[in-house]
Amino acid sequence: MSNVIFSQKLYDAAQNVVDGCMGDADPACQTACPMHTDVKQYVRLAGEGKYQEALDTIRGKLFLPQTLGRICAHPCEAACRRNTEYGQAISVAGIKRFVAEKMDNKENWDLAILNPTGKHVAIVGAGPAGAQAAIELRRKGHDVTIYEKLDVYGGMMRVGIPEYRLPRNVIDFEFSYLEMLGITTKFGVEIGKDISFEDLRNTHDAVVLAHGAHVGSIIPLPGHKAEGVFSAVEYLKEISETRAFPRAGKRVMVIGGGDVAMDCARSSWRIGADEVHQCSLEAMENLPASHVEIEESLEEGVAFNAGWGPISIEEKDGKVFSITLKRVISIFDETGNFAPTYADDTRTIEVDTVVFATGQVVADITGGALETGRGGRYVVDKNTLASSVSGVYVAGDACGGNIVIEAMALGRKAAMSIERQFAGRPLEEGRDFQEEYSYPSRLDIPLPKGTVDVPRLHGELRDAEERKRDFAQVDFGFTQEQVKQESTRCLQCTCKLCMSECIMMNDFGDCPKTLFGDFVNKKEMDPLLAYSCNACDQCTIVCPKDYPMKEIFLGARVDFVNANNGESPMKGHKAINMHQKLGFSKLFTMAKRAVTTK
Repeated sequence: MSNVIFSQKLYDAAQNVVDGCMGDADPACQTACPMHTDVKQYVRLAGEGKYQEALDTIRGKLFLPQTLGRICAHPCEAACRRNTEYGQAISVAGIKRFVAEKMDNKENWDLAILNPTGKHVAIVGAGPAGAQAAIELRRKGHDVTIYEKLDVYGGMMRVGIPEYRLPRNVIDFEFSYLEMLGITTKFGVEIGKDISFEDLRNTHDAVVLAHGAHVGSIIPLPGHKAEGVFSAVEYLKEISETRAFPRAGKRVMVIGGGDVAMDCARSSWRIGADEVHQCSLEAMENLPASHVEIEESLEEGVAFNAGWGPISIEEKDGKVFSITLKRVISIFDETGNFAPTYADDTRTIEVDTVVFATGQVVADITGGALETGRGGRYVVDKNTLASSVSGVYVAGDACGGNIVIEAMALGRKAAMSIERQFAGRPLEEGRDFQEEYSYPSRLDIPLPKGTVDVPRLHGELRDAEERKRDFAQVDFGFTQEQVKQESTRCLQCTCKLCMSECIMMNDFGDCPKTLFGDFVNKKEMDPLLAYSCNACDQCTIVCPKDYPMKEIFLGARVDFVNANNGESPMKGHKAINMHQKLGFSKLFTMAKRAVTTK
C-alpha cells in the first residue's frame, strides 16, 4: 500500500534501529586492517579446504599475500577477539601464507584494465606504497611509470627486512604483477640526481612520492663518531645485498627495541658475530617489537638489556671499545613529552660494534619544493595525501606509513585522490576517509555461548642454533591440518543473532538495518513484512541493544489498518475479521461473569 501515512513515532523508532544496528558492522579484524581484507571470510574458507576461494578473497585486496603472510605486523591480529579476550589471536598471517603458497598462480591474476585515458603518472619508489598506487592507477587505464633508486623491487622490504624472514624470490614473484599489468619501472634512477623533481612534474600529469625512509639515524651520544658505529639502515641494506658486513666486529650492541632492532640483532649472528647484545629505553614488557620477533631473538641468544639506555660509547684508538648503559626510571614526563630519567645504576659492556636502530629519515628529493616535518616526512593533507604542490601526492613512509600494510593503504589513498584530480572533481568528494584506513569496529557483541580459550597454533621453526648461522627461511609455516585446526578458533564475529532467531525477517533482508533502512528511506513497507511477525519478541531478547522490532511491526499494522478503513490490507484476512467479531459477541463467547462472594 503506497498511500499509507505512517506515524512519526514509528519512523523515529525505525531510524533508531538503522542508526545503531550492528548487523552490517565489519568485525574488528577487518576494520583494523588498513586495506580492509575480509579476514573472517578467508579464514573460514581456508578451514573448509576452499583454498582457491580463500586466496581470491585475499587477492581481492592484497597483491602481496605471501609477503604479508610472513612479515605483516598484522593489526588484524591485535584487534582479534581471541586476542582482546584471551591474549591469543587467530594466526591470520600464518593462514594467509599457507593459502598463498599453496594456490597462488600468475595465470589466475586479475589483469583487467580500463580503456586508456592518456594520463601519465610518475611514482617514485617501488616499495609497497608505490606499487599499490601504481596498481590502482594502472587498472583505471592510466600510464604509470615507477622510478626506483635501487636495482630491484621491494623498497625497504628488500633492503630492510632480512631474507630469513622474507625470501627474495617471494618478493620477485609477487612484484612481477606490476610488469604483467603493463606498469613501467625504471630501476637505478634517483630523482633529484638523475632526473630533477621539476622535470618529473613537467612530464607527468600527477606524481606520487613513495620513496620511503632510507636514511639512517644515529643519536649523538659521546663517542658516536667512533669507528664501528652504524645506522640500522646502512647495516641491514649491506647485509641484504651481500649477506655480509665486513666492517662489523664480533661483539655487537644494537640500540633499539623495535622490529628493526631485532632484525639487526638476529642478522648479526648470521654474519659471524660471537656476541649480540640489545639495549633500549623501553623495559622488556614494553618493547615495541612484535612478540614473535622478541621470542625468536631470545631463542637465538640475543642478550637483552631492555630498560637500560645508552649514555656513552667508549673508544680506543678511534674504534668502539665498550658502551655504558644506565637504568631507565621513566621515558616520558607527566605531560607525555620525551624526557628520559635514569637511576644511578650503570653497566658497561665491551663491544666493538654499535648499531643504532632508533629511527629512519626521509630524504628530500624535491629540492625544498615540499614542506617537511619530523624525520624529513613531507607535510600533506592527511585525508587526500595532497602536498602543497599541485598534482603531487605522498604515500607510505615518506608521509607516515610505518608498516607495509599501512603503506599500501596510503598508496591506494593517493591513487583515489589522483582519480578525482583527473576527473576535475574536488579531492574530498564522495569519500569516507575513515574507511580508507584503519578504524574502530562498531561491532560490540558478547562472546558466543560456550566460547573457551583455545591455544594459538604456531608454525614449525628451524632449530635456533642451526638457523642463526645462515640466511635460510626460519619459519616453515603451517601444515594443512594446522590451518584447519587454527581456523576453528575464529569466532566469525558478526551481529545477526536476531536473524538466526527469526526465520521471517530473513525473507525480507539480511539484518534489521536493511529492513528498516528501506522503510525510513522509501516511506513504505511491504504489509507482508509487518503481518509476518508473530510478536514472539525473540529478536529483541537476543539483540545486544534490545531493539523492539516487534513494536515497530505491530505499530505498522495499526497504520495499515487506519489507512484501509479499519480493515487489514492483507488478502485473506476477511475471515480473521469475522473471527474477531464472533469472538467478541455475546452469542459465541463462553466466558462467564465472575461470581464474587463476601
